[in-house]
Amino acid sequence: MSLPQTNVRVGASDVRFEPILYLDGVTVSFDGFRALNALSFYVEPGELRAVIGPNGAGKTTMMDVITGKTRPDAGTILFKGTVDLTKSDETDIANLGIGRKFQKPTIFEQHTVFENLELALAGDRSIFASLFFRLDSEQRDRVDTVLDTIALKNLAYEEAGSLSHGQKQWLEIGMLLIQDPELLLVDEPAAGMTDAETAQTSDMLKEIAQDHSVVVVEHDMEFVKSLESKVTVLHEGSVLAEGSLEMVQNDQTVVEVYLGR
Repeated sequence: MSLPQTNVRVGASDVRFEPILYLDGVTVSFDGFRALNALSFYVEPGELRAVIGPNGAGKTTMMDVITGKTRPDAGTILFKGTVDLTKSDETDIANLGIGRKFQKPTIFEQHTVFENLELALAGDRSIFASLFFRLDSEQRDRVDTVLDTIALKNLAYEEAGSLSHGQKQWLEIGMLLIQDPELLLVDEPAAGMTDAETAQTSDMLKEIAQDHSVVVVEHDMEFVKSLESKVTVLHEGSVLAEGSLEMVQNDQTVVEVYLGR
């Protein structure tokens, strides 16, 4: 299967883009259970994509194979058209420019918001080296920009442990964002948030998607609707339907196996 390409008309010429993320025929089995079943899926550069589906549909396993946590039994996974992610480990994949945010925030609660971003910017240095890492003016500007994006600038010097659940989610997104990944994988960012935090998270992800490709796994249909993005529905490890939220909500098969439950 050849890589799909997107044509964009600029002036008198066509510019062709390869997908930033491309999965073809990806299969993963655990003790005879197929978590992914010949999954084929791709994300375009600069795209915001929502992925939905019932429990056990393969959403987490899909993120695991993209980030190198799980090796597929079969199939192709390419980043930027040429990098074979099945031959890279988790650290290499993160360094390539793929960031993953898990459902439960993993932040340094005894450090300030600013220090969390500073530590994330220090990257894969040793603990000793990170302790003595100091920002230059360009890096400080980067931290300030990210603080604005994640709406925590006024809390920059507060301990991260004092933040609300939603604000901790934003901080973890910021810790990924400060490393400037080309692709962000975000797992259920709206879980446990207030309505106001949920709305702000949607706006935040749409802003981030102006400069990055973003894949959001989510159960909250109102949140998915607010993203105004293309939606992929997974079921039994394969793509069941794809299109606008309105389109997939009106798909009778999707209603039967997921939305109607």
